[in-house]
Amino acid sequence: MGEATGIGTTRVSSASLSSTSVSSASVASASVASAGVAPAGSATTSIGSSVSEDPTGRGAPASAASRPAGVGAARRPVALLVATAAALIALDVITKHLAVAKLSGRNPVEVIPGVLDLELTRNSGAAFSIAGGSTVVLSLVALLVIGVVVFTARRLRSTGWAVVLGALLGGAIGNLIDRIFRAPGPLRGHVVDFVHLHHWPIFNVADSAIVCGGVLAVLLSLRGVGLDGSHHTDIPDGARGDGATPEHTERSEPSEQQAPRG
Repeated sequence: MGEATGIGTTRVSSASLSSTSVSSASVASASVASAGVAPAGSATTSIGSSVSEDPTGRGAPASAASRPAGVGAARRPVALLVATAAALIALDVITKHLAVAKLSGRNPVEVIPGVLDLELTRNSGAAFSIAGGSTVVLSLVALLVIGVVVFTARRLRSTGWAVVLGALLGGAIGNLIDRIFRAPGPLRGHVVDFVHLHHWPIFNVADSAIVCGGVLAVLLSLRGVGLDGSHHTDIPDGARGDGATPEHTERSEPSEQQAPRG
């Protein structure tokens, strides 16, 4: 009986120890779960998922939406410059061809009595028959103007200045075409003029483009518009005398609280 009692007591003690171990394991699992630590298997799964997903698009080719917005903004003024110059060159060449074909050997054609005539002349000088006989020098000046316009177009961002440079470029190329391809020879050719406003020198489309471009350039300069589209008259943030801006101005709080009345 004594031995049986001892064996039973030993079994009960072993069962108690097993219960205590299970309880300790449960407490440890609960502690791990409350601390936010995932089991080893789930951690591996989470790492694998994060590696397989690519939310930032790394390694994929850049789409059109991810390209800098400044690229398109830079191309639009340049395209406008080219379109303006091309349109003026085409108009100048066509009107000069028609003037030579229709007005050669004829008296001036009156369009508006006392105001506007069409009269064909050959000009060896600059716009509006200025500096006659300096054809070679003016041809070189035209080439220089073309080079300056092309160089300046790299930092062009303003549509207004795009029209200005397009007008200057179209006018310079239009008259340069005459000086290269018309008699008496390359760089010495005489420019065709045919528009005659009374009390004003005879001119052509290219001359008008150069003058209009110059006037528009003066207006843009007076308004403070830069080639990059910025306005030089704008006052940048923080440039005021007190160094403060309306958005960052805070109301001053009283240093002492007013005591309540008794």
